[in-house]
Amino acid sequence: MKVNAILLEHGMAFFLPKISSMITVDILLRAYRLMCTAKEMALLYENNRSICKYVHSTSRGHEAIQLATAFHLQPCDWVSPYYRDESLLLGLGFEPYQLMLQLLAKGTDIFTGGREYYAHPNYRGMDKPGIIHQSSATGMQAIPTTGIAQGLRYLETIGSALLRNGEKDESPVVVCSLGDASVTEGEVSEAFQFAVLKELPVIYLVQDNDWGISVRSEESRSMDAYEYAAGFKGMGRLRINGSDFQESYEAMGRVIQDVRGGRRPYLVQAKVPLLGHHTSGVRKEFYRSPEDLERQAILDPHAGLRGRLLRLGVEEAELQEMEGKAALLVAEQFQAAIAAPDPDPATVGNFVFVPTPVTEEKGERAPKGGEKVLMVDAALFAIREIMEEHPEALLYGQDVGRRLGGVFREAATLAEQFGDHRVFNTAIQEAYIIGSTVGMSAVGVKPIVEVQFADYIYPGFNQLVTEISKSCYLSHGKFPVQTLIRIPIGAYGGGGPYHSGSIETTLLSVKGIKVVYPSNAADMKGLIKAAYLDPNPVVMLEHKGLYWSKVPGTDEAKTVEPSRDYILPLGKANIVLEADGDMTDSGETCCIITYGMGVYWARGAAKNFPGQVAVVDLRTLYPLDEELIFTTVRRHGKCLVLTEEQQNNSFAEALAWRISKECFTYLDAPVEVMGALNLPAVPMNTILENAMLPNSGKVTTVIERLLGY
Repeated sequence: MKVNAILLEHGMAFFLPKISSMITVDILLRAYRLMCTAKEMALLYENNRSICKYVHSTSRGHEAIQLATAFHLQPCDWVSPYYRDESLLLGLGFEPYQLMLQLLAKGTDIFTGGREYYAHPNYRGMDKPGIIHQSSATGMQAIPTTGIAQGLRYLETIGSALLRNGEKDESPVVVCSLGDASVTEGEVSEAFQFAVLKELPVIYLVQDNDWGISVRSEESRSMDAYEYAAGFKGMGRLRINGSDFQESYEAMGRVIQDVRGGRRPYLVQAKVPLLGHHTSGVRKEFYRSPEDLERQAILDPHAGLRGRLLRLGVEEAELQEMEGKAALLVAEQFQAAIAAPDPDPATVGNFVFVPTPVTEEKGERAPKGGEKVLMVDAALFAIREIMEEHPEALLYGQDVGRRLGGVFREAATLAEQFGDHRVFNTAIQEAYIIGSTVGMSAVGVKPIVEVQFADYIYPGFNQLVTEISKSCYLSHGKFPVQTLIRIPIGAYGGGGPYHSGSIETTLLSVKGIKVVYPSNAADMKGLIKAAYLDPNPVVMLEHKGLYWSKVPGTDEAKTVEPSRDYILPLGKANIVLEADGDMTDSGETCCIITYGMGVYWARGAAKNFPGQVAVVDLRTLYPLDEELIFTTVRRHGKCLVLTEEQQNNSFAEALAWRISKECFTYLDAPVEVMGALNLPAVPMNTILENAMLPNSGKVTTVIERLLGY
């Protein structure tokens, strides 16, 4: 009766259902064996704290719902466990030894090679569900995992051979595991919104133990996950007792079958006790009362299932034998894990990126008789050709769909040509636009997405930094994120403080992404093709003032359209203006290292110094063509690094330092840097805008100083 009272207090009636047709004693015994394994693992870790020195959580109290879920999943499915889901991993078939290698950060850890926390798996294989890499940022996995479901739905729509169905030709499902406290995150809401809007086959499994570290549910949220889900029309929802294995097994079986057939999202809120520590570093005795721990212990799923098996006639001796075997297995595998080798320090830099197939320039850059095109049209034509050749390519973002085709018309006509299932609008959800590409890429879909203005990147920055940039490195190359993120950038014509910003320094502070910044139509087309084929995440910065060549002095941004097969590798800068050789030999020249609009400010200023200025267009900011930069600086001895960004602490200043270090003995003067004034935003008024930004006149003044005029 005491158990019943506690369950009723948690909002659940307690029933002892009969064994149904869905479950057998063999399944209950399998679950009990793995519960014993998980319990022994938790005890062993606690008793060996000096060895288990890296922070970790265990699944104690959550075992029943995790195993029940795992038992229903097939190799065609996908699951994103959260950091307390070790029992789910055991239920999928992973051995304690494999989990322990990650616990101890060993080099033979099959998931991340010693780079990631315990119970942070990733997996590609034909024998188990797929598991993308995900971070420890609670709730952040909801968007990438929903992106998996989005990708599967698209593959179903086009009948793609990339889609892998189950043994009985059943459609795959996606499970996103979450703690209850994470549901308050705004990005979880974005995932829910998209899932119901597009009717995606994803199950949000919320394991509700009423704790968010030391924060109780009643002080951190006004409703639980089940109540919250009611606000998302089309979301199936269910509350269950997640500490009861049979109830969990039968409920998850019904839900998974519903989602397999109905292709709609579902939320399952499973009430569970938290029997272990929040983590090994935040221990339960720090903030939980003995009374609370005692009350929670009554709901132990291990004890509950043991009692049920005894009532069903399983012998005590059989259970004791199973418990002994589990203890022996865990102890033996722990010793083997301890003896496993640590990672080789020489491998620490591996898998930041995987190799790209595009390594050299190919195709005709300027076909004879070709007409000049605008940069915006070169981008449009490149995307069109990609989508014609690659059915796995999608384009989505705010206002890129049929009615408008992008606020700069950069996607005009694409939805008409390829259909609304391939080119479509999203809500104002920068986090979802960016983060969903993780899951899309994992299933073989290749998304091209747009953020409407550079100033709007920040709501999506969490996904870019936390999920996308780290995925390849922390998955040991198993899950690079193949995505092209297009972002209009830069100031001109009074765009104002929220449509004119430059963000390249912010992006370049993130390791694990590539950043491209074309300055003309030919480069735009060639770089888009290369970026699409690159298996790593690429951010394409596209200056709004160059799109249409409306800014005076930018006519040369229009070029002859390259051929269909033209491709330009990332990381190759270009000398767009050569200085006179004789003047260079006599020390009368300087060079300007720049990109984007800076190319045109530099070329405009160079007209005042015939033959004395060389201009290098970086084209790609990462990877950076240091060889050409340093060779050019060494030849001329005098250098200006020119950027549109606010100057202080910018990428340009960092590059100037690298130039100074590598070319010190060749320099005839300190490396100069010019950027915008160090103001928090670009003012609306065009007079103020011009006062803030560099221009050819201001560049002329710096060149005069460099050349000693």
